[in-house]
Amino acid sequence: MVGIFREWSEFNVAVAGAGAALGGLLIVALSVNIRQIAESRGLAARAGASIATLILGVALSCAALIPGQVPWGFGVQVVVGTLIGGFVAVRSSIAIRRDSATTGYGRYDAERISLFTVPLLLDLAGGVLLLSGVAAAGLVLVAVATILAIVTTVVFSWVALVEVLR
Repeated sequence: MVGIFREWSEFNVAVAGAGAALGGLLIVALSVNIRQIAESRGLAARAGASIATLILGVALSCAALIPGQVPWGFGVQVVVGTLIGGFVAVRSSIAIRRDSATTGYGRYDAERISLFTVPLLLDLAGGVLLLSGVAAAGLVLVAVATILAIVTTVVFSWVALVEVLR
């Protein structure tokens, strides 16, 4: 493991394990209310975007553990992963907007969409910093994005499990 990645190895191991477990639990939790979630395009889109954002954090934590990883190479992985996650986020945002047009909950769209887009924006900034040679700051932003993705996934899980039944 190269220099700066060695300092982050325990964090990445913890996030990879905890995030993967959380992702699995989220999928099981979603299956409890799958009928209600599937009936709402917006809720299903939020589920997909939440899972995608969480799994991006897990994948990046795993990628950071690859022996011989270098900052610019990790930066490429972060940017490519973020672009893929961004595609999911855009499609999810469109579905949320369409769904809220029929349900009348449009006033909450910005909050719903920001839960899965803010971590992606932080990942993108971190990837750009890594590519620019500012590895320490880039790794911090990717770590913050990953932690935020975990928190927002837990928030969404609560909505999917409890609020959907109200």
